[in-house]
Amino acid sequence: MTDLEPDATWAVEAARAADAKGGRDVVVLHVGPVLAVCEHFVIASGSNTRQVRTIAEEVERRIAEAGGPRPLRVEGRDDLQWVLLDYGDLVVHVFLEETRAYYDLERLWSDVPRVAWEPDRPAASAASGAGPA
Repeated sequence: MTDLEPDATWAVEAARAADAKGGRDVVVLHVGPVLAVCEHFVIASGSNTRQVRTIAEEVERRIAEAGGPRPLRVEGRDDLQWVLLDYGDLVVHVFLEETRAYYDLERLWSDVPRVAWEPDRPAASAASGAGPA
């Protein structure tokens, strides 16, 4: 992140929250230069509707606990195919995997930069080498 890039703190927190609940292919996109309505998108997917709900709830919880805002609007909680959490400058998209593949937002926004972020990892797991082989 450069000094010219708007603060991505809440976007990174949302990405870490999604990852912590098993969100797949979590990306943070800096859409501000080409989209006037917000600065960042976070996109994540879950393998079933229960996981989509869990990811969305964790994003809300973690941002609030870190002193961030509550979403201005939440859409998609009824069918859990695509939950959208609108924070104003940040929009979090939590998809069911099939729905994400259908809409393919990453392709639509392929010309915007991705924001680098690191998942939260317990120190013991990292030190012992535990994790996917």
